[in-house]
Amino acid sequence: MSEPQQQEQEERPEQAEPAARPKVSDAEIRARIEAALYSSGRALDAEQLAKAAGISSKKRAMDEAKAIQSRMKSMLSAIEVVEYPGQRYAMQLKAEYTNVARKFATKPLLSKAALRTLSFVAYFQPISSADLALRRGSQAYDHVKDLEEVGFLAWERKGRSKLYRTTTEFSEYFGLSVDPQTLKHQLERRALILR
Repeated sequence: MSEPQQQEQEERPEQAEPAARPKVSDAEIRARIEAALYSSGRALDAEQLAKAAGISSKKRAMDEAKAIQSRMKSMLSAIEVVEYPGQRYAMQLKAEYTNVARKFATKPLLSKAALRTLSFVAYFQPISSADLALRRGSQAYDHVKDLEEVGFLAWERKGRSKLYRTTTEFSEYFGLSVDPQTLKHQLERRALILR
């Protein structure tokens, strides 16, 4: 080796090997996915579950979510893990325990007035901002902001007005259909709409 090459070799610091990621146990992977499902409040896809678990395999993350779903189903608890289209999973309260849980919930996600506005949008969708304000009053504009913030409403422009619709997140959160006609029938059955 010539002197300049030797000097260049000495000036370059040794490149450290990247630290190997510590192996995560099966129980830890499952616990991390369960924690992510519990805390997210929405459906998570394979990539999000794998990231939460600290693994690179999306298939493994899906398999673990299915195992959690199966385990929860066999425990006969009030909590369930639901699979949504697109291989997404969410942990949620079973519908039959909603009334019990409401009595103990500390702070609701939305006010009763905002939920009522949301039910009007869900039932009459697509509904214009003017029609919504006519039915619910001028406070509906504030409700719409809150509902958009949590991802339950989307809008499209029609002329100078906005037309509001519910989102997939809304349907998943409340366990309702994404199809507007089916959703309307579900709302009627649950008596969530006062005409």
